[in-house]
Amino acid sequence: MVMRKRGSGILLHVTSLPSNFGIGDLGPWAFKFADLLSEARQSYWNILPLTPTSMEYGNSPYKADSSFAGNTLLISPKLLVKEKFLPDWLLNSLQDLPSKRVDYKAVSEIKNQIIKKAYEDFRQKIRDYSSEFETFCAENSNWLDDYTLYKALKEEIGKPWYLWPPHLRDREEGALEEKKRNLKDLIELQKFAQFVFFRQWRSLKEYCMSKRLSVIGDLPFYVSLDSSDVWAHPEIFKLDMEKRPKFVSGVPPDYFSDSGQLWGDPVYDWVRLAATHFEWWMDRIEHSLKLFDMLRLDHFRGFIAYWEVPSYAEKALNGKWVEIPSEVFFNALFSRFPDPPLIAEDLGFITAEVREVIKKYDIPGMKVLLFAFGGSSDNPYLPHNHLRNAVVLTGTHDTNTVRGWYTEEATQEERNMLFKYIGRKTSKEEVSWELIRLSMISVASLSIIPMQDVLSLGSESRMNRPAISMNNWEWRVTEEQFGCDAFWRLREMTEIFGRY
Repeated sequence: MVMRKRGSGILLHVTSLPSNFGIGDLGPWAFKFADLLSEARQSYWNILPLTPTSMEYGNSPYKADSSFAGNTLLISPKLLVKEKFLPDWLLNSLQDLPSKRVDYKAVSEIKNQIIKKAYEDFRQKIRDYSSEFETFCAENSNWLDDYTLYKALKEEIGKPWYLWPPHLRDREEGALEEKKRNLKDLIELQKFAQFVFFRQWRSLKEYCMSKRLSVIGDLPFYVSLDSSDVWAHPEIFKLDMEKRPKFVSGVPPDYFSDSGQLWGDPVYDWVRLAATHFEWWMDRIEHSLKLFDMLRLDHFRGFIAYWEVPSYAEKALNGKWVEIPSEVFFNALFSRFPDPPLIAEDLGFITAEVREVIKKYDIPGMKVLLFAFGGSSDNPYLPHNHLRNAVVLTGTHDTNTVRGWYTEEATQEERNMLFKYIGRKTSKEEVSWELIRLSMISVASLSIIPMQDVLSLGSESRMNRPAISMNNWEWRVTEEQFGCDAFWRLREMTEIFGRY
């Protein structure tokens, strides 16, 4: 897809929004943020994956138990009250959670209680919603049936699916049918939760559309071993007879880690995938394109070759690159979705083969300004080397904030290069806006700014630290920060540089 119009937007995940319930959600503040974006002349809202998270995997939105399901922690209690699934009084006891960080344990307990209470009310009013609910279940049965059974079984057994009794682990038809009957109520509860999530998301998405806001979503490359995807489709992953990974995912040493990263997800069997015409991938991308206006393909490098590590290895260094049938895959993708609105996350070590695929299919790549000031003037991240069909960002959810980078990570050589590039020295208070200006000036069609950089926040507000599994994904913006004049400053810059 070639982006022909200049535009800009903000990267802010839904969990980071204000709310009274310990985590950002799809309720009133999501709509208010859409209003703020519109008033600031922004055209895009960039979010992270909406799929379920778990404390077991550090609450990462890139470690979901389904590639299709929605994260029910994002369900808005206020909207449940508005829809008369909950009584008003119930919310009064739920407003003592932290406002600056997400306490996932407390939030999970509260949201699960709320959803169960709303489900009880729903069962009493099923006639009012039966047609809509049945339509949702039917339209999403290709993933919903497996996912809700998986969730019900996991709650009953209390273990990952690969530790279940063999007849359930291996999906013996008779055993699954019996469990569907015995766990009917648990399954229906899970279906209701997904019904509510996607109902609330659709409402927010339609509101964004009315504000002329496009939503950019994110598609993780890998899926977790303990997920309904791997349980329901073990044949498309490299697993042994006991459904354990023969190989796991990771990356060699890069910007984020000197020793590489061992992600631990099962790797795909691309030969088997090709034999199915990549059906699972096509269904996954189709599902995502229904939710978002543009879709970022995370770890784009993996669509050409991936880093495969033996499951017994303790470090990512023990892996090797394995090529996949990328041309066949992309031909199938572009045949099913002509001119799809994709963005390639092409950061890190990128080979000529990766660049060739990006160029051949006109997929916009990413230019991150935090990577621009090391090396020489031919650094591809420097604005004068940008391409029109690209997305320029000050930073990403995986990098430090601009201010944090400037004060804690940048070498003196990098600071000097920055000063020379902008023609003056700058302070830690203003450095974020200097990079925002460079992003806005860039010839790249799309400029995306993390909310932390709009607010000139330091490393304490960082969203994620790759290779560190604890205390990530917790940062939240406050109501007071949304009331500052940064949005007006962003609006002025957006208008000056023709991005509205």
